[in-house]
Amino acid sequence: MDFIEELTWRGMIHQMMPGTAEQLKKEMTTAYLGIDPTADSLHIGHLVGVMMLKHLQRSGHKPIALVGGATGMIGDPSMKSQERKLLDEETLRHNQQAIKAQLAKFLDFDSDAPNAAEMVNNYDWMKNFSFLDFIRDVGKHITVNYMMAKDSVKKRLSGESREGMSFTEFSYQLCQGYDFLHLYREKNCRLQLGGSDQWGNITTGTELIRRTVGGEAFALTCPLITKADGGKFGKTESGNVWLDPRYTSPFKFYQFWLNVSDEDAAKYIKIFTELSREEIEALVAEQAADPGRRPLQKRLAQEITTMVHSARDYETAVEASQILFSNNTADVLHRLDEQTLLQVLDGVPTAEVALADIQAGIGLADLLVEKAPIFASKSEMRKLTQQGGLMVNKEKVADAYAPASTDMLLNGKYLLVQRGKKNYHLVIAK
Repeated sequence: MDFIEELTWRGMIHQMMPGTAEQLKKEMTTAYLGIDPTADSLHIGHLVGVMMLKHLQRSGHKPIALVGGATGMIGDPSMKSQERKLLDEETLRHNQQAIKAQLAKFLDFDSDAPNAAEMVNNYDWMKNFSFLDFIRDVGKHITVNYMMAKDSVKKRLSGESREGMSFTEFSYQLCQGYDFLHLYREKNCRLQLGGSDQWGNITTGTELIRRTVGGEAFALTCPLITKADGGKFGKTESGNVWLDPRYTSPFKFYQFWLNVSDEDAAKYIKIFTELSREEIEALVAEQAADPGRRPLQKRLAQEITTMVHSARDYETAVEASQILFSNNTADVLHRLDEQTLLQVLDGVPTAEVALADIQAGIGLADLLVEKAPIFASKSEMRKLTQQGGLMVNKEKVADAYAPASTDMLLNGKYLLVQRGKKNYHLVIAK
């Protein structure tokens, strides 16, 4: 597989230094991508870079994931309007380990293959670098004029930000440039990958390598992902879409991809999956023939949910998605964890009852008429039950006066009451 050809048809190349393709064709090449460790989970905004590393390794080259423990203490000014909060070393180390565990789902770190992935932390080589040594050995090679010409610096100094730019952030591109020089020297790393907003920082690294050791290094960036409607990719009303299930459940993760627009799905399936060009073209044709079936969104959601979480998480998310639309989901309903259950039922009217009443075996009619006023009267409830239109936890109720029991409770506290086909209520026992 040719790395450049693969990224090109997938729409994943924004800029590339001359000679990059030739270098990759010449020999197994080591390339690195920097990851900001400000959280102990990646979010889907990181996935473009991670997929670049994945395709790089699939192409026979060696990926290095650099966690910016040192640069994370500074904060990259690129396209940012404010300085960020600085993190302590203990937090950064924790974040690094969590990020590596996530990257291991995409990259082979453990084999003895010559192109096995590595993870490094720039804090390891920056922590003992004195300020005087740094400005003497690194700073003297890059002029202020060169640094001021970078878009990320010009934007902050042009008056768009009232806060201006601190020396700390101004020095960021030197620190990132030195990372490239260090990896060039220590690991023969010849290529840096990143988002298009990183172009200035990356080329500072290639220039530093040229000026200090006379070496040749390369740069390749991917476009920043956008949505067809102009909204910010990866952002929802509740914030970032995270890879860690503690922050974004597999169900919500699956739902995010399932609900993207047709136009975005056609773009994202190239970027965020390993599906071949032929498979994707077939899915695009299928979508064009019958858009209502949404094969692009379904396959995109399947591929990426399985890759980030697991096949079982994907299957559970699909089953959970069907709960409100199918009568054959009683078993699934009982298997769902509380977080997923509440996400599936988000927006359903709720009513609280006393757990003690259910423990005492209160009749369903008393429970759903007097304690949780879902029905106006027992006769109304009895009539619906006789017509077969009342379900509790997706199971048809045969007797409106049957006793309730704690065995019926989902996660020990919930009852899903369904009146007719689409009228749902969630009863919460406390």
